[in-house]
Amino acid sequence: MSRTNSPAPAVDDPRLGQVDQIQEPPPTLGKALRQIGPGLILAAAIVGTGELIATTHAGAKAGFVILWLVIISCFIKVFVQVELGRFAVSSGQTTFSGFRSLPGPGPLLVWWCAVMLLVTQLQIGAMIAGIGQAASMILPRVTVLLGGSLGLNERPELFWGVLVTALTAGMLWTGSYRLVERTMTAFVAVFTLMTVLCVLLLPPDVAIRWDQLAEGLTFRIPNDPTIIMAALAMFGITGVGATELLSYPYWCMEKGYARSTGPRDDSAAWTRRARGWMRVMQLDAWISMVVYTIATVAFFLLGAAVLHNQTEAGGLPDRVDEMILTLVQMYEPALGPTAARWFLVLGAIAVLYSTLFAATAGTGRLLADFLRVCGYYPSDSEEYRRKWVRFFCVALPIFGLLLYMGLGSPVRMVTLGGLMQAITLPLIASAAVFLRYRRSDPRVTAGKLWDILLWISMLGLIFAGGYLGASQLDLF
Repeated sequence: MSRTNSPAPAVDDPRLGQVDQIQEPPPTLGKALRQIGPGLILAAAIVGTGELIATTHAGAKAGFVILWLVIISCFIKVFVQVELGRFAVSSGQTTFSGFRSLPGPGPLLVWWCAVMLLVTQLQIGAMIAGIGQAASMILPRVTVLLGGSLGLNERPELFWGVLVTALTAGMLWTGSYRLVERTMTAFVAVFTLMTVLCVLLLPPDVAIRWDQLAEGLTFRIPNDPTIIMAALAMFGITGVGATELLSYPYWCMEKGYARSTGPRDDSAAWTRRARGWMRVMQLDAWISMVVYTIATVAFFLLGAAVLHNQTEAGGLPDRVDEMILTLVQMYEPALGPTAARWFLVLGAIAVLYSTLFAATAGTGRLLADFLRVCGYYPSDSEEYRRKWVRFFCVALPIFGLLLYMGLGSPVRMVTLGGLMQAITLPLIASAAVFLRYRRSDPRVTAGKLWDILLWISMLGLIFAGGYLGASQLDLF
């Protein structure tokens, strides 16, 4: 192996490949499909407020013309995601272990990511607030009654926030990968299916025509600064974000891809297993990409077909109450006014809670590994790792709720959390490219076409992250 592709120092983590746990990769597509799961957890975290709001706003603003950009925004980021997963599966090391091995500012990058994860709990607090507000809309009397009984007369929706926080902490206390996978798969399937059905059930006067879809695939953006800003913001927010990029390798490890591959050695058997499990991981990543792309495109098409004319290309309003009413109008052609209101509120709760659940589970694992990599507990202790994962999975939603109770500004909380993620995206993408050329085993790397797309993905994330960082920084 050449010096430029030398592996990082081994980390003795009991999850990552014991000899008696090595398994051959599934030989058929059907058996490989039974091994997917990490990407579905990621899809649950991805199909959230960005898709519901940013993508719909872009469709309402621009119409169908930027459909191609929606698809690219979901497609192009997968290459960085897979490359980080490749490093974890082939080396048996976590993302933070790989980052810490980078020369120069590698350890600083680990600390930066940990700080970013804590700051993004502002977004978790905003999600808890959003769920509380949505629940208050459909059950106002119950909210006032129960909130008042807890002394929350001025902010009765906090009752639902406390309930959601307790529910999330309780479910995640088990630390079970299977629980997270099954719960998130159900959330993603239900809301994605319902949104796609709303597209298919549009009445003739707003039904989507083939010529409109063709217009959306012409690779052009109208010469309108407001549309350009909406399109670029959507590009940065939709698809895989900074937190999801960091957490994906951890879900791959808990699924068992690295454990089944086994410790890296020079044998042909290891190469065969590594390549086989790498194909399973890529299948998982691409299937999840298809799922969240379908959901994202469905949101965009509803916005373009229903809201573009109704809002006179003004997009979604800034005020939350007006935004909700506008989003309700988006579903009215397919469901009718009453059903549309219930669907949107319940759908918003599902979207927000799925993101809250998956993001908390992923962040808990990242922060637990941060402590391990920094030497705060023995690297070979599975017991300590599980304890810290449980601690963070309970503490993080409580922390988010306390942030909302103290700050009380969901919009500003989301903005600040988004700013930190935007700044971190280029750093993660650059680190992934470095790991590809200086830490990955040449026996399991992809070909030249993949490398070209990986570079394009990195440049796209640098551009999107820089744009979002600059635009959101202006708000402070």
